[in-house]
Amino acid sequence: MAEYPQDVVRRFHGSPEQVGAGLVGDPPRMWQSIVIEDYDPAWADRFAAARALLTRALGDEIIGVEHVGSTSVPGLAAKPVIDIDLLVEDTTDESRYLPALERLGYRLVLREPWWHGHRMFLSPAEDVNLHVWPRGAPEPVRHRLFRDWLRSHPDDRELYAVTKRRLARETAQRPSDYSLAKNDVIDEIYARIFAAPIDVGADRPLRNGPPGPI
Repeated sequence: MAEYPQDVVRRFHGSPEQVGAGLVGDPPRMWQSIVIEDYDPAWADRFAAARALLTRALGDEIIGVEHVGSTSVPGLAAKPVIDIDLLVEDTTDESRYLPALERLGYRLVLREPWWHGHRMFLSPAEDVNLHVWPRGAPEPVRHRLFRDWLRSHPDDRELYAVTKRRLARETAQRPSDYSLAKNDVIDEIYARIFAAPIDVGADRPLRNGPPGPI
């Protein structure tokens, strides 16, 4: 039976200190509160519109663009912020993508070389988190695995939704704790993902490459 590469199985757990060290400029306003909304089919349209703009702006610099995170899972409650994974050849060469993104109004808010070279940009309306990764980074693979699992496993989709709503209430006074508080349920779901047989015929890449249809 096929197995997932270890760099995909081993999930990175960041700390508040690391997030603070990676922050570029002022923290986004949206970090000041956590609002979980019922699923909105318009989220898929918002991703498609953002992808079209990114494709025109960056052209051949793009290796892949994927809608990830909770807004990419039909039926899943989520913060109304679209998460996008953008793959480029090398995130350290910011001159190849940062000026084009800034012309679209995106602002660099996180630079995290210790997390597979991750960069995060925020759209002008703060309604898109754009995560930029280099070719071969394992985190985008995990994001697609998590997304596809929740799309096809309603019990875990409901577990994740209920847990997010509870944690949003519990961290209302310290919204910065919300993301880290989700780690336990996320790791629980990943354990089931990695224990399940791999369908080698499905659109479920083990390594990063050009994304398939979503």
